[in-house]
Amino acid sequence: MIKQGVAAGELVRRARRSAGLTQRVLARRSSIPQPTIAAIETGRQDPRFETLRSLVESCGREVTALPRPGQGVDRTQIRELLRLSPGQRLRLAAQDARGLERLLRATKT
Repeated sequence: MIKQGVAAGELVRRARRSAGLTQRVLARRSSIPQPTIAAIETGRQDPRFETLRSLVESCGREVTALPRPGQGVDRTQIRELLRLSPGQRLRLAAQDARGLERLLRATKT
């Protein structure tokens, strides 16, 4: 597995080398010109996602896009809670805990 945040060129180079391929062989397999592969691997060119996927899959690997933690998170409730004093948050947490206890008791019957 390659860590998040790896540049596209490094991703292609690692996939190609781990598959034991030369740039020429990868070019034939992926139908992407060897000079383009060289430019991507050296960072002179940023590939489109489909190009990146084609190159990596031609090396027998898979590209998976994962969501970034915190992206698309609605922080409205977090901000509202942070506006409360510590004592208010503690009372709210105790109230929530009592509600959960009631819920658990109701599900056991």
